[in-house]
Amino acid sequence: MQYVYAALLIYKSGKEITEESVTAVLKAAGADVEEARVKALVSALEGVDIEEAIAKAAFAAPAAAAPAAAAEAAPAAAAPEPEEDHSEEEGMAGLGALFG
Repeated sequence: MQYVYAALLIYKSGKEITEESVTAVLKAAGADVEEARVKALVSALEGVDIEEAIAKAAFAAPAAAAPAAAAEAAPAAAAPEPEEDHSEEEGMAGLGALFG
């Protein structure tokens, strides 16, 4: 996400989004820069109307939040069951089945 944030910062400052500008922003923020990711980002943004993409993303965000709100509104049907005490040996015995 930091690569996208760097591109948005450059866009909002009115500058051209280039490999050099993205790299400079990331380095200034103290991030480790992967040149391949920078190149992929810049090439993916070629021909993209960033203002339109931001508007679509802002419009889509409330719809994604609706299931979370519905889950919060639903009453808790049952209290969580207390965990059973298991010894470490019992847990290791189950792992042995994984390896044959």
